[in-house]
Amino acid sequence: MRIRDYQADDFDTLCDIDRRCFPPGIAYSPDDIAMSMLEPGTFIIIGEHDAGVAGFVIAGFILARRERSDRGHIITIDVLAEHRRSGLGSMLLEAAHAQLAGRRVILEVAVDNASAIAFYKKHGYVTQRRMKKYYLDRDDAWQMVRAA
Repeated sequence: MRIRDYQADDFDTLCDIDRRCFPPGIAYSPDDIAMSMLEPGTFIIIGEHDAGVAGFVIAGFILARRERSDRGHIITIDVLAEHRRSGLGSMLLEAAHAQLAGRRVILEVAVDNASAIAFYKKHGYVTQRRMKKYYLDRDDAWQMVRAA
């Protein structure tokens, strides 16, 4: 596994990965991803795995933003199912934290996504508040925060 910076020709692959990681309505549309990327302070880190003869192939990514001098936001972290529990998610999150150093970092996660909640807690996040009907105007999310 390795990480690298985003390149423009990664875009279609990232959109496909997001659709594979999240159900319809929760997955971001290509337009949503493109609009997020235009926001000041936004960055993407790519995670790749060694596919042997095929070389390194994208297995996941993190999309995050420096929102203010004191706050950052993890917009999404996507790792393909076959690469979860490989350490790639931790590599991506730690790389984002390095770019958000000195900032309080927030993210949102579905209240019923126990594995993601445990993952974030392992990385120093705590539950701050419940956000009613955050997903699809029906499913709740936790807002989680990691201190600077």
